[in-house]
Amino acid sequence: MRKQSTKPDRENPEWSSEDFAVARPAVEVLPAELTAVLPVQRGKRGPQVEPTKQLVSLRIDLDVLTRFRATGAGWQTRINEALKQAVGNLS
Repeated sequence: MRKQSTKPDRENPEWSSEDFAVARPAVEVLPAELTAVLPVQRGKRGPQVEPTKQLVSLRIDLDVLTRFRATGAGWQTRINEALKQAVGNLS
């Protein structure tokens, strides 16, 4: 299959490597009134006061993992909830 070519857009030309080199974040160049209504970028929440989660490597049976992943986004949180319930049931 041949890739379909696109027409050049004079109002929005393709960026060159030089354009990327001098680019700055929107919050640095837009007025404060506008940046105040822009959505907050993910990962910009700042440090946790007291860490509540710990990164671990855990081997889980494939059928269990497949079932949780099939439930869609948030499957890791649902695994965490299931583990909390299991720990609570041990007491």
